[in-house]
Amino acid sequence: MRTIRVTGKGRIKVKPDMTRITLSLEGIYPEYGETLRRSSQDTERLKDLLAGFGFERTDLKTLNFSVDTEYESYKDKGAYKQRFVGYKFCHMMKVEFESDNDRLGKVLYALANCDVKPEFRLSYTVKDPEAAKNELLGRAVADAGEKASVLTKAAGVALKEIQSIDYSWGQIDFEIQPMNRMLMAEDCCAAPSAGPSYDLDIEPDDIEVSDTVTVIWEIA
Repeated sequence: MRTIRVTGKGRIKVKPDMTRITLSLEGIYPEYGETLRRSSQDTERLKDLLAGFGFERTDLKTLNFSVDTEYESYKDKGAYKQRFVGYKFCHMMKVEFESDNDRLGKVLYALANCDVKPEFRLSYTVKDPEAAKNELLGRAVADAGEKASVLTKAAGVALKEIQSIDYSWGQIDFEIQPMNRMLMAEDCCAAPSAGPSYDLDIEPDDIEVSDTVTVIWEIA
């Protein structure tokens, strides 16, 4: 059986409709148990803060959590040595909501002025990534079909039934980051409006993604 193998590429632009705030908490304490306790307390305080803006406590999702030993260097009789400082926790979380600059300004103001002092990063994503992925795959298959038609016509052969479709199923990240670094309270220098909020006017660019699909047809 003779076949033709063609790889098609799909590209789409998606308008982001969800705002994502990625938050990071850190702390160093001399005892392991105290480190875990303080991490839990700080996280609960963040949940309390977000609850005031209509979030459920379960809306704050953990992305990564770790506790490691921390050491510092010091000089003793001309030689550098290390001594134990304590246990350092790092807790990275995210919260997402339908894009709303007014709500975002209030949340960022509260985060920048709360006692916990988290670092945070702002990004945008889409509410229904599966629908976007399906559209992307459809365009990739259509592109493969167009290329196959051109090739077989030029070669004087005919396309028959599809024998296989190969797709990587890799992770597609529908996210755009206006600021690609973590921010701290002192970075938020925008002038607050009349209330406890930042007056934000953010319109994120479209998210552009691409993917490929390889299709094998029988030819005659």
